[in-house]
Order: sequence, then structure tokens, then C-alpha cells
Amino acid sequence: MKKLVKFIYIVVGFIALGFGLVGIVLPVLPTTPLLLLASFCFVKGSERFELWFKGTAIYKHHLESFVMERAMTLKQKMTILLFADAMIAIPFFIVDSLLLKATLILIVVYKYYYFFTKIKTIKGKTLSSDS
Repeated sequence: MKKLVKFIYIVVGFIALGFGLVGIVLPVLPTTPLLLLASFCFVKGSERFELWFKGTAIYKHHLESFVMERAMTLKQKMTILLFADAMIAIPFFIVDSLLLKATLILIVVYKYYYFFTKIKTIKGKTLSSDS
């Protein structure tokens, strides 16, 4: 069972990595969170894949600074936040439940609070290709 869970982490890691790579080219996909997900999955799935991923140019160029400094550019933050807002807006407009809508609004408010108070905003250098 443990091997199956690790295998699933590795598969999800490669899927997130694939979408993260697409996000480098297409600004509609947020690169940084997808690569963070890939990194998390590789850590949980296999030490070998974790070491491999952390040794890649993709990790060094797009994540290493974020992981070390817990900082992002304003453009990166806004790309991630607006993409997440678009995903949250779908159930917000589809569902009639007032409780669910209030919960979604609280999630959006907390998300902005967290990004602007817990993650440092940097200028100048880019942690990922601004996506």
C-alpha cells in the first residue's frame, strides 16, 4: 500500500511538472504553484526524484529563490491570485447556497491576506518567468 501511495505522488508530481512547464510558456497557468506541487509530490514520493528535481535548471530558475526567501514578484502573486479567483468564481456563480458563497468569499479574502502579509513581495529579479 505504501508503495502505491508513493507511486501516486510521483505520478502527480510529473503531471504538475508538465503543467508547470506549460505554464512557463502560457501565462494562464501559474508556474510557481504547479512546480511547488511537483516538488512536494516528489518529496513525498521518492528521495531520488526529489534530488533529481532539485538539481534541474527548472527548479533552480523558478523555485529555488522562492523556497529560500519566501518571496515573489507582484506580477507572480497577481497571476496566481487571479487564476485562483477565476477557479473560485465558477462554483460561486453556479451554486445557490448562501453558506457556500460566504465560505468562498472568506477563502478569497484569506488568500489575499496570506499572499500580501506572509509572502514577501520583491522587485527587480524574477523568481519564475512571471507566470
